[in-house]
Amino acid sequence: MGNERKTENIVRDELRRLGYYDDENIVIEEQKSDIPKIDKLLKNASKKGNNQGYPEFIITSKSNSEFLIVIECKANENKHKSNTLDKYADFAVDGSLLYGSYLSKEYDVLAIGVSGESKDKVKISHNVFLKESNEFNSYFDDHFMKFEDYYNGILKSNFKYNQDYSNLLSYTKRLNEKLHNKKVKESQRALLISGILIALKNKAFKDSYKKHETVRELISSLVTTISTQLERSQVSQEKKESLNLAFAFIQTNTALSDETTGKEFLEELIEEIDKEINGFMKTHEYVDTVSQFYIEFLRYANNDKGLGIVLTPTHITELFTKLANVDKNSIVLDNCCGTGGFLISSMKRMIQDANGDIEKEKKIKSEQLIGIEYQDDIYALLISNMILHEDGKTNIYLGDCFDKIKDVKSKFKPTVGLLNPPYKTKKSDIEELEFVLNNLEALEVGGCCIALIPISCVIEDKEVTRNLKQKILDKHTVEAVFSLPDALFHNSKVNVVTCAVMITAHKKHPSNKKTWFGYWRNDGFVKVKNKGRIDANHTWKDIEESWLEAFENREVIDGLSVMKKVTAEDEWCAEAYMEANYSNVTKEMYEETIKKFIMFNLLNKEEKEENEEND
Repeated sequence: MGNERKTENIVRDELRRLGYYDDENIVIEEQKSDIPKIDKLLKNASKKGNNQGYPEFIITSKSNSEFLIVIECKANENKHKSNTLDKYADFAVDGSLLYGSYLSKEYDVLAIGVSGESKDKVKISHNVFLKESNEFNSYFDDHFMKFEDYYNGILKSNFKYNQDYSNLLSYTKRLNEKLHNKKVKESQRALLISGILIALKNKAFKDSYKKHETVRELISSLVTTISTQLERSQVSQEKKESLNLAFAFIQTNTALSDETTGKEFLEELIEEIDKEINGFMKTHEYVDTVSQFYIEFLRYANNDKGLGIVLTPTHITELFTKLANVDKNSIVLDNCCGTGGFLISSMKRMIQDANGDIEKEKKIKSEQLIGIEYQDDIYALLISNMILHEDGKTNIYLGDCFDKIKDVKSKFKPTVGLLNPPYKTKKSDIEELEFVLNNLEALEVGGCCIALIPISCVIEDKEVTRNLKQKILDKHTVEAVFSLPDALFHNSKVNVVTCAVMITAHKKHPSNKKTWFGYWRNDGFVKVKNKGRIDANHTWKDIEESWLEAFENREVIDGLSVMKKVTAEDEWCAEAYMEANYSNVTKEMYEETIKKFIMFNLLNKEEKEENEEND
């Protein structure tokens, strides 16, 4: 028989070494808990039946009350973990998972299994349960860490981000319904949210918004605070006037200023936004949350399709920054920047690369991010979005990118171009590749441009398409084309199959050069009711890593990538050149493909008919 007390002493020594016992903020309980909620959750958590059960250690924090650690010990290292993970009484990891499953109803739980009687042979395993989830994830290495390192590590984990983002998506739908019932116009909803978020950055407003006696006073305070925050953010006079005008509807909106219900409604709305959105943005910095609300609100507005608006998912904007090797010295241009997704993801990567250099961070935000946006309502959201990410100085132009591009080129000398241009909805609209050429025009020699465009732009056998492709080849080099997931814009009304083109600026495409074509149709995201496309299975990070590695090494992989010389006459997509392997095709797969093909043709027919009607 082993001596489990020795294992417990090893744990105590490690916790003592890491400062747990010296931290007044941390509470360590052994085989019991004086916290009523924990005691209640463990009421039936016995390892041998439906009785009270406790792990060897329960560790909580006064400042982070929604997170706790449980540690289960076994003396024999051979009793560390069973193959089935359900031998709760006999194995350390199994027992820790049992307690984690009960406590995760109310907490984020780190379940640690420890086995062994000597420090040199001890085994340590970490598993994380997120609140209200029965699933757990193996995380951290095989050694103890400080409490704050555990806490921050989980906050920054991929699975925690996915859960928080999924909850944010659910909240956007509830919020949309609430504003719909209050008769706030779809076009004003995202602005209202961003205005409240800006005001909440002001501590005085945050502390006092519930103290006003009337709804008129609260609204006046909200609008005044927004204006004050614009001043503090050092927004230019032109931008400030535009934003104050955009937010003016808050004071004149009759639904918000209703004397009977308005004050209670607005207070509740501000409180919710602080908890649900601000909480997310503080934990997960540099994520374009504003665009998510804009997407959801436009689903009801019936006008995003007419404008050709397709806002790029965050995992794709971040992928593009990695493909383009954005770093602290990059100067990034988005000439069709929408709500700023590419700029925010670029800012995130650049600031990470600055590694705490405050002066460099200031320069990044003031000189190295450039955007152009044509739609004035989206422009107001864009500026608000940048302010929310601590950047009121980003160089954002309001106007036509074809008019502004020369000024951008001479003033900033961009080295990276990232864009998702407006998609054509009628024949008279500007071709998507024209926006790509516009972006390339502003880049320095050797600069990298990555554009997300409909795949029709590179495979259509039309004169206009061939001419634009030839213009690109005559002046620039097509390095790669990536076929992207079919349902990438699932949340938008714009149904379009897309690809990404990667082009080196101002270097003519060599006639003997091969272009790398990637078949990146499966990003691991799945459609979940009321949440859209999400990384529900936490597979994206691994998929992204494999894609980037394959591209970096220009690997040719069956079913994933191919190298091919192309001209303007050729199709620029992986599907045109990869050899099909029919050996694994089943009847079900064949039927599903035929259904998709028929649906694709029907959608294209409907869109063509709409275009003809619009013309």
